[in-house]
Amino acid sequence: MRLTSRRLGLATAALSLLVVTGCRQDMHNQPKFFPQRGTDFYADGRSVRPQVENTVARNQLHEDAYFYTGLVNGKEGDGMPFPATMQVLERGQERYNVYCTPCHSRVGNGIGMIVQRGYSKAGSFHSARLESAPLGHFFHVMSNGYGSMPDYSSQITPADRWAIVAYIRALQLSQKATQADVASGAHVEPLAGIAEREGLPASFANEWVLPPTAVTGTPDNGLYVLPVPGAGAAGAPSAAPSRTNAVPPAASAGQTAPKQ
Repeated sequence: MRLTSRRLGLATAALSLLVVTGCRQDMHNQPKFFPQRGTDFYADGRSVRPQVENTVARNQLHEDAYFYTGLVNGKEGDGMPFPATMQVLERGQERYNVYCTPCHSRVGNGIGMIVQRGYSKAGSFHSARLESAPLGHFFHVMSNGYGSMPDYSSQITPADRWAIVAYIRALQLSQKATQADVASGAHVEPLAGIAEREGLPASFANEWVLPPTAVTGTPDNGLYVLPVPGAGAAGAPSAAPSRTNAVPPAASAGQTAPKQ
């Protein structure tokens, strides 16, 4: 019995020694820097070291600011950063059909399939406002979002965003093109004539109407209107985003907030 107790004591001591050996704090107590904390190791007192001169981090080399922002001196520019070739337009159409049609529809009238099922109305590219908008506006909106439209900067590369911009402009022109807008030998035909030839109902070419299932999400069922920068009085703070519209709620039934 005495021998057994002695063996048990030795086993316990050996196990304790193993536990203590396995709990060394070398890795925990090693010298290291903490982000945003100072240090006396470097002469400037900063633990975070500045970048080596002339080095560029990933996604930081934006020499062509317009290509990446669509802005010139803080304002939306009106031009393509590269030629709008047929290949660019085809790429823009393909990307537009993937990312834009659920809200804006294939023809760009803002009555896409999810809008018909209750999502906020997207902006119609055939409205006077967007027909006169500079090209940089569409790129800027795709990059940063607008109203209820989220940004697509992570889904669509800058080059593809510009390709979509070019296709949007071509889509706008297609709805109101004249013979002077097309190449020699090409023929411009009204949509109503195309519909009849394809056996579609006469109503196919009628004015687009927003279905009653679409909603605005605004208290008065009006359009969501962003404030115009600098519209206020000099020195006055910018006004909060307006959620009202000149059209009374009763008259705006079936209309929703434009997303762009």
